[in-house]
Amino acid sequence: MSTDFQKAREDLGRRLRVLRIECPHGRLTGTALSARLGWAQSKVSKLENGRQTPTAEDLRAWADATGHPGAYDELHGRLKGFESHVRSWRRQLSSGHRPVQETWNEVTAAARVLHVWDSFAVNGLLQTPDYARHVFERYATLQNSPRDTEDAVRARMDRQRWLYQPGRRLNLLIWEGALRAQVCPPDVLKGQMDRLLGVVGMDTVRLGIVPLDAVLSLPPANAFWIVGERLVITEDWHAELWLDGADTVTLYRRVWESLRESAVFGAEAQHVIVRARQAIP
Repeated sequence: MSTDFQKAREDLGRRLRVLRIECPHGRLTGTALSARLGWAQSKVSKLENGRQTPTAEDLRAWADATGHPGAYDELHGRLKGFESHVRSWRRQLSSGHRPVQETWNEVTAAARVLHVWDSFAVNGLLQTPDYARHVFERYATLQNSPRDTEDAVRARMDRQRWLYQPGRRLNLLIWEGALRAQVCPPDVLKGQMDRLLGVVGMDTVRLGIVPLDAVLSLPPANAFWIVGERLVITEDWHAELWLDGADTVTLYRRVWESLRESAVFGAEAQHVIVRARQAIP
């Protein structure tokens, strides 16, 4: 769990405790508040100690029960602030992959320039339908989420229209290992390599490949997107992280530029893609 996320949750818990203690009609104990709300006393304790994330409804009920209804907007603002940074896959995928893809479509549509580093799979903006289908199936199995694969694939393919809009620019770096990762059958992977070969030279795409034998100033680490100059999106196995702090965006841009120095472009990038394609069994 993100340290920043946990700190924000603990800060919110301390604020909830203050509201309980400073109840206008006299200090409320945790037991009295839980009885007033009809909650288990352990829930009050977990919320105040930052061990459980409240819902917006929890915050509304807390503000009203402690006699501070006007505090709700502040509490809700805090919740939105730190929930927007850590988006658990379990929660996001509760209705399948399609809603997640549609959220990504909205984010991408609003951007004119993207800087992306992909270290484990081919980027979704350049995936073939067959490749995307196998990726979704594997993640649905891992997360035990609803299988809406075909809807998810259609949503991802719809996002690729962004590449054909004037004024858009995808600055994409891919680790060669991602080209070789056999997350799909060999014929599908070969088709995906052909797709990548076809986008080299597109006006809206600047594709760089970091070869396996390249000298690196930084380890490859996690994939990430920099959306414009205002937002970074990266992910781990448990959650997707949306990071909008100016210092954080600047840091990720420095990482991207460091990786760019190890990348090859144009004909050299095509050569690495062909080499990876020839290695497919």
